[in-house]
Amino acid sequence: MSFFERIKSKIFGSAHADTPATEAAPQAATGPASTPASTNIGGTAAPAGVSPAPSPQILAPSAGAPGTSDAVSPATAGTSSPVASTPGASPIPASAPAGPVDVAAVLDGKAKGAGQTLNWRHSIVDLLKLLDLDSSLSARRELAQELGYTGDHDDSAAMNTWLHRQVMTKLAANGGTVPAELRD
Repeated sequence: MSFFERIKSKIFGSAHADTPATEAAPQAATGPASTPASTNIGGTAAPAGVSPAPSPQILAPSAGAPGTSDAVSPATAGTSSPVASTPGASPIPASAPAGPVDVAAVLDGKAKGAGQTLNWRHSIVDLLKLLDLDSSLSARRELAQELGYTGDHDDSAAMNTWLHRQVMTKLAANGGTVPAELRD
């Protein structure tokens, strides 16, 4: 997984994990095993005298994987097989989250629980620390190379400023809602 994909998955994965399943996807389903009378998905009770079918176990790839959601999709509701249990597998394309992700809100939420002051809005180092990713100079050089930085890799101040803007711009291009002042 590329460095940027790890950043994206930490942000987009968190946004989807924080969204309850009832908000993330409609509860509509098709097929006899998924009708409201025969299942308890979404809290629907079974008819009297009939034991409710157990809710299927919906498993996501490793926490924060790109494009993942804890939601039950209409195509898989009422089934007992795990959904997206293989790392990297997802019913949602990795290039786009299920819906717009408010990047600032996700990061502000993480910052409140960080236990330290991290200025993610202006510092690539603090952004990476907030996401629990390697923020070392060598890691930032790797990210710079991945994103096509053509400046001097030894001028870490200029590279860091460029990296922060590029990461925010790419998050916006991949379905994130990012304040304009943080993008190129």
